[in-house]
Amino acid sequence: MLEIKDLVGGYGNVQILNGASLRVDRGQIVALLGGNGTGKSTLLKATSGLIRPWGGSLSFDGGRIDGLRPDMIVRRGLVQVTQGKEAFPGMTVEENLKLGAYTVGDRAKIAAALERVYTYFPVLKQKRHQLSGTLSGGQLQMVANARALLGPSRLILMDEPTEGLAPIIIEQIGKSILEIKQSGKTVLLAEQHLQMALNVGDRHYIIDNGHLVFQGTSAEIQANEEIKATYLGVSKERITAKREKKA
Repeated sequence: MLEIKDLVGGYGNVQILNGASLRVDRGQIVALLGGNGTGKSTLLKATSGLIRPWGGSLSFDGGRIDGLRPDMIVRRGLVQVTQGKEAFPGMTVEENLKLGAYTVGDRAKIAAALERVYTYFPVLKQKRHQLSGTLSGGQLQMVANARALLGPSRLILMDEPTEGLAPIIIEQIGKSILEIKQSGKTVLLAEQHLQMALNVGDRHYIIDNGHLVFQGTSAEIQANEEIKATYLGVSKERITAKREKKA
């Protein structure tokens, strides 16, 4: 569905991506793992058109999208939920959600999509007439996730949806990502919260210094202690402690 080959890019004169390549198949949740500054957000922004790649290629459903404007990419069915839990605070929850359907001209389709989204996020239905500025961080993330479902999206890019959230809310966000997959969407998830990503992802890539250095399943990452210690912030002391506990 999405194929990224040898992607190069960055900001100004600063190069962040150094030939990154990955693939996302239809119906999957693919997690992109790595610490701060490794290139996760830059890769997503280059894919959605928010920044222009310097080199490499981006193909979505068999057609090249590198160089297209973000609105043209959205119309093809690729939507990004950007980092920051963005919503207009002076607008209601439902008004914010409807912004995701700006490319849909049929009011009946928008109404049906809203009701479907409310089944995935019942708390948003309860708060549909409440100003978004009064919501918690976790609820704002749900608004951002739900808004991406209102348009013609087939592939949703999610950038750090659990950042700054409490553990119980992270669990809820993980469940909502699984519900998005169950609705027929495909997800590319950039995430630092390792356990949540391993719980929901079908496949995982690890990015470091703008390169994809590892790919595998949740089980393969869980079993590879060197990879976790080197790239995912799981200290060797924690790994040793786990070994001693098992012994």
